[in-house]
Amino acid sequence: MRAVRYDAFGAQPYVTEVPVPRAEPGGVVIRVGATGVCRSDWHGWQGHDDDIRTLPHTPGHEFAGTVHEVGEDVTRVAVGDRVVVPFVCGCGTCEVCRAGLAHVCPSQWQPGFSGPGSFAELVAVPWADANVVPLPEQIGLDVAAGLGCRFATAYRAVADVGRVVDGETVAVLGCGGVGLAAVMVAASLGATVVAVDVSAEALALARTVGAAHVVDASAGDSADQVRALFPAGVQVAVDALGSIATAAAGARSLAVRGRHVQVGLLPPAVVGDRATVPMHTVIGRELQVLGSHGMPAIDYPRMLEDVASGRLRPELFLGRTITLDEAPEALVAMGGPTPPGVTIVRP
Repeated sequence: MRAVRYDAFGAQPYVTEVPVPRAEPGGVVIRVGATGVCRSDWHGWQGHDDDIRTLPHTPGHEFAGTVHEVGEDVTRVAVGDRVVVPFVCGCGTCEVCRAGLAHVCPSQWQPGFSGPGSFAELVAVPWADANVVPLPEQIGLDVAAGLGCRFATAYRAVADVGRVVDGETVAVLGCGGVGLAAVMVAASLGATVVAVDVSAEALALARTVGAAHVVDASAGDSADQVRALFPAGVQVAVDALGSIATAAAGARSLAVRGRHVQVGLLPPAVVGDRATVPMHTVIGRELQVLGSHGMPAIDYPRMLEDVASGRLRPELFLGRTITLDEAPEALVAMGGPTPPGVTIVRP
């Protein structure tokens, strides 16, 4: 089968023929119908993720498709089922997984990081009964491809970790895929949302999906601009970008007893340039600093119901559609400014 690979971190990715994966006991092989190009894939390609231990490597971690092969002891999905998979797969049997927290399973497996990913025609997934989620017919594969990482991550960060409720104010810093999804989810819960970014195009899209206010971070200190809108501060700040500046600005934007939710990944710190949160502010305002990392498969039906009903419309985030041959350059481009919207690869 054809797949994207790179031979060394930072080396030019390319498309080549690789062996066809087989379904292990308890696992499945999925024919990839659509897969998103995500900045996390770029981080992996750059060598920022210790989970990638074997080279050459095939990236890709947010995807949807149809079950191609089923291993022994799999009972919940069958060949031909349309499915989506979280970007973190839990073992399904440990204490953490049994508590419904498979996305932080100590033995977790991540497609495109722990093993070969979805920039390929086929991808193998372990522990299928605990991780592979059937798709409602109303949800297309292109839309579902963005659910497995960006949208699900934002959904849990806002609804479950940030605990946003009707009437609260929320600042979303960074309006890429995760940030725009966070804007949409927070607005759907009845929050007043201010979106922060440096891109006029991204901010315009944020307004389209539910932001009541937008802040151009290139025009001045973003926390000061948020506080100009909400002098007492916001109840929840979501750093959906992952930078030293946005992490600090999120905390400084918060009201007393506000919640800062860190979603965006930060590259390894370099000498003299550390990712920090102003702890004196955390203490003085009794802030909560919360990490959020994906969403377990057990919680997907709730999100999928909101999408199928039209309450949430992730199809608004779809950008361009490309072929597998175009995927290497799309991966490399994630290191710089990219147009808003999810780039979808159809292998």
